[in-house]
Amino acid sequence: MAVTVSIKREVAPENEIQMEELYREMRKTDLTQEGHIGSETLKRIDVEGEFLVISKWKHVANWSKWLVSKERRVFQERIDNITNTGTKFEIYTH
Repeated sequence: MAVTVSIKREVAPENEIQMEELYREMRKTDLTQEGHIGSETLKRIDVEGEFLVISKWKHVANWSKWLVSKERRVFQERIDNITNTGTKFEIYTH
């Protein structure tokens, strides 16, 4: 069953460009993951520094494998260093 994962993060305005660069780097890696369908990154226009990533996967198991992978954890550590709050993940199905 396909899933859509909503990933929300907030950064200080001075870290927005760095966050965008991290997302571009991470996208190159997650595109090669088994079961990854695609993703898009949205930047909220009425709240400075808020980003939303919509990531689609063929199965929740594919997402779960990526979530705990060493590659993603390295990106998460880099993201945690520039975010104001924790990363919020929500998983939806069709």
